[in-house]
Amino acid sequence: MAKTVAELQSEGNTFDILFWVGCAGSFDARAQRITKAMCEILDQVDIKYAILGNDEKCTGDPARRAGNEFVFQMLAIQNIETLNMYEVKKIVTACPHCFNTLKNEYPALGGNYEVIHHTQLLQELIAEGKLKVSGGKFEGKKITYHDSCYLGRINGEYEAPRSVIAALDIDLSELKRSRTTGLCCGAGGAQMFKEDEPGFKRINVERSEEIMASGANIVVANCPFCITMLSDGMKAHEKQDEIMVYDLSEMIIQAR
Repeated sequence: MAKTVAELQSEGNTFDILFWVGCAGSFDARAQRITKAMCEILDQVDIKYAILGNDEKCTGDPARRAGNEFVFQMLAIQNIETLNMYEVKKIVTACPHCFNTLKNEYPALGGNYEVIHHTQLLQELIAEGKLKVSGGKFEGKKITYHDSCYLGRINGEYEAPRSVIAALDIDLSELKRSRTTGLCCGAGGAQMFKEDEPGFKRINVERSEEIMASGANIVVANCPFCITMLSDGMKAHEKQDEIMVYDLSEMIIQAR
């Protein structure tokens, strides 16, 4: 079970990496499964890690994307004060939105940390031989991968998740719109929290149709927003029992 930084410090213990759980990973039932999978993996490889628990606030990403700079800076400054108080040096998060904000936007407000996405950490652990994976469970399955905007196009990370997929001995079938030309799931830019704008089709439905056309049995994602949107898209076509949507950490746990 993950311990908070405060608990570790009260015991006189230290940690090497802070696991930033994020709002989705904390409160959304589906994303909580990803949080648990990551904790299980971190426990397995004996990484000394901690979480902030109740000390963790929203990074402020949705507020800034929606145009409320005041709320963003208020949340960011609170988080930076907390992180600096606990002398946090390295952060891992399973949310590309948190990753982008902590890595690229907090330094301007005095928050300077080494921030990595969980797919990058998984790739590193596999490369170092600390994390053993096997893909036998997925033999015969056609699997595709959805690039999240905030990890891919915004931060240029395309290889880490694909390297993990390759380590799982999975034959990856790329979508036509992938990597730099990948299609958004429809949740970014605070769209997750607002009503639909006028149009003839939801973006997540469009993306789900592309996944269905690929013939995939499983679509892998690396973002709680993407997983929600793609799952909803499958439900809209009544394909939720035929095409499964997983985070990479869940694939690793299932493959053990």
